[in-house]
Amino acid sequence: MSRLLVLLLLLFALPARAAPPIVGDWLVEGGDGVFQIAPCAQGLCGRLVGIQRDPGDPMPVDVHGNPQCGLELLTVDPTPDDDEAWHGFITDPRSGTAYHAILRLSPHGQLLMRGYVGIPLLGQTQTWTRFIGRIGPDCRFMSGNGPQGVMPEAAH
Repeated sequence: MSRLLVLLLLLFALPARAAPPIVGDWLVEGGDGVFQIAPCAQGLCGRLVGIQRDPGDPMPVDVHGNPQCGLELLTVDPTPDDDEAWHGFITDPRSGTAYHAILRLSPHGQLLMRGYVGIPLLGQTQTWTRFIGRIGPDCRFMSGNGPQGVMPEAAH
């Protein structure tokens, strides 16, 4: 009985792990999509949860004909390296091509996502910003007029 009590005390005495700072919803460069990055079995995964499209526009599909809404397209290691970068892969849903990915937080709180083939020097970096707003059940969202994907006050 005393061993169980000691074990419980140790368990509750351990500090809680904070979520990695890249966890959350991110508006992609160009403002036409929202990725949700969250812990998963592979480390951290990014799902496409928001797609900007007009009413009546069909849901975009991937290379296999599946709806892009909810697709897991990004996987990265759960912890950053010594340079505070997360490494993994991102997939283009239209072609099915997977690219290496390096994610870093900028000093301004933006997520810098660099996709590349072979070496990072040959890649391209996109700047993603935190998305604060609402996404409908059909993955539709408004881009809003505010900074960093913030929806106007009247729309909240």
